[in-house]
Amino acid sequence: MRQLPGRTPHRRARAVVGALATTLIGCAGLTAPTATAAPAPAPAPAARTATTAAPAAPAGGQALTPPMGFNNWNSTHCRADFNEAMVKGIADIFVTKGLKAAGYEYVNLDDCWALPRRDANGRLVPDPARFPNGIKAVADYVHAKGLKFGIYTSAGTKTCNNAGFPGGLGHEYSDARQFADWGVDYLKYDNCYNQGVDAKQRYTTMRDALAATGRPIVYSICEWGENDPWEWAGDLGQLWRTTGDISDTWGSMLSIMKQNLPLAAHAGPGRWNDPDMLEVGNGGMTDTEYRTHFSMWSVMAAPLLIGSDLRKATPETFEILANREVIAVDQDPLGKQGTVVSSEAGRWVVAKEMADGSRAVALFNETGTAQRVATTARAVGLPAAPAYSQRDLWRHETHNTAGTIAATVPAHGTVLLRIAPDPKWSEHPPAVELGLDETPLAEAGKPVTLTGTVRNLGRTPAVRTAVALTGPAGWRVEALSPTASPALPGGRALTTRWRITAPAGTPTGAYDMELTAAYRAPNGNRAASSLPVRAHVAVAPPAGTSALGALPWLSADNGWGPVERDRSNGESAAGDGGPLTIGGTVYAKGLGAHAESAVEFYTAGACERVSALVGLDDETGVRGTVAFEIWADGRRVASSGTLTGAMTARELTADVTGARTVRLVATSAGDGVDSDHADWAEPTLSC
Repeated sequence: MRQLPGRTPHRRARAVVGALATTLIGCAGLTAPTATAAPAPAPAPAARTATTAAPAAPAGGQALTPPMGFNNWNSTHCRADFNEAMVKGIADIFVTKGLKAAGYEYVNLDDCWALPRRDANGRLVPDPARFPNGIKAVADYVHAKGLKFGIYTSAGTKTCNNAGFPGGLGHEYSDARQFADWGVDYLKYDNCYNQGVDAKQRYTTMRDALAATGRPIVYSICEWGENDPWEWAGDLGQLWRTTGDISDTWGSMLSIMKQNLPLAAHAGPGRWNDPDMLEVGNGGMTDTEYRTHFSMWSVMAAPLLIGSDLRKATPETFEILANREVIAVDQDPLGKQGTVVSSEAGRWVVAKEMADGSRAVALFNETGTAQRVATTARAVGLPAAPAYSQRDLWRHETHNTAGTIAATVPAHGTVLLRIAPDPKWSEHPPAVELGLDETPLAEAGKPVTLTGTVRNLGRTPAVRTAVALTGPAGWRVEALSPTASPALPGGRALTTRWRITAPAGTPTGAYDMELTAAYRAPNGNRAASSLPVRAHVAVAPPAGTSALGALPWLSADNGWGPVERDRSNGESAAGDGGPLTIGGTVYAKGLGAHAESAVEFYTAGACERVSALVGLDDETGVRGTVAFEIWADGRRVASSGTLTGAMTARELTADVTGARTVRLVATSAGDGVDSDHADWAEPTLSC
């Protein structure tokens, strides 16, 4: 579903132009390199197994691996800092920071580069304030760096920005000629002000116009997935948008990922599903979430177009964007998009076949707490073997595994592995999996007992294994069982029990702990594994019936802006919503959220019932679809089914007897998160 006006600064506003009812949602453009990333360490080649071939590449041989580069929109929009100096600065950084060497190739302009009017001859005019030396001079500068240059326009009478810059509809051949004369290598062609003309017709005309120039220009069809472009756009261009625009939030990224994953069969060399540009480094997500974003886009063989201002990027951002082992997954020449192996309760396994027969495997945790995510070599399509090598592409470590592929994955995190049968598997230490039986939840001054495990997944024993659990300064951490084993055979686990106590007076909140295991391989080589643990200090809810929206929460994830207390979601700023209103009825108390959303509360095993009136807030009109869910200790115990903006509030009640935590979840109902303003009205907790 499309978003309301102003829904996110990363989208151009939706608008209706007279009787044309033309949607104005901009594409977050992508670039298309043809160079592959530099080779990275990987497991030995696997025996090839039967596979379904990727779709054949179109004639012309462009973008045979997913495009890589930069687009300014997410970081600048139409602000004045989008200009010649910025574009040249990005090209310089590509070279000096090693991004060019890592495979990034295109430096692309998005909307707002032109003046609002064509000249007397119908030609596009670059904005002299932004680009005083013209577009060709910028393209020449980019080319001199050994890079390629991209530009933007729309398959309509105007581009998507509200200023109404000229679009390409009716000017396809003259605009294409102008782009070619400037040295453009890549065109992102948007979908705004399209006058109701058939999408395939509009995009075919520009395809023909680009071909008539004689210059190879990668063609990005930015149609937002409205007319199933994956069914037809492969005959026209090299990539096509599958969704509306991304924004720099966890909920937006997650929703787009879920929409793009089922389209794997349509991707292949020179024809790519495009779930929109990267948000890595823009500040709206954590580094853990950005690593998930980059991992999942790579496993989906998505174009990798940097959307952050690299002149301001942190070392952590460069570390993510320049990870050559992850880039190699995206740029694998076989061109297969990863497919979903399993997705139970927010625990995802997505596997991508690689050209050497190995598999890239993403263990992704959608939920707000650490989860064990597991699969097997056979399940991801590998042949039987005595053992396999397992390369962790973020930790840059290689181990052997007997066939189980598993990890405890942090909230919103992804463990990205490359697995292959390997005759030299015994040269690597065994893979070990660390886990805790539950997330540490403590009340200040009261001890909590936890059980940890270290399981050997390898074929060889883990020798002289020693386990430790560390906590914040001042916390008491006591081992209640042996923490070492002289030899831990493959398939066996060392179980350890721990008692932790947060000092009296410790403020509520989240605290970092770490479970570690040190061991040796049979050849004597040292190895180690660690599991970051997020502990929480909380206060038990009062006895009786409480307004749940007024209680402190453990965590609150929201698809757009913050979760609001006693107000609707509104826009991205805190407190910018209105009274909670569903079907014309105003509610004084509750929570205003936006899918994908999850708000978790500590209930200490002392509560019995959660109840709320749920529905979409009237600020969305009749737009939006949301499914409301109540979870208790990781189990879904109530669901509203799909509700729409045209419905009145529905009562949702759940038995949560004995649960230590309760989570209120609002999902997009599978059709994207646009306009999904989810109200929990008058929620109560009975204890």
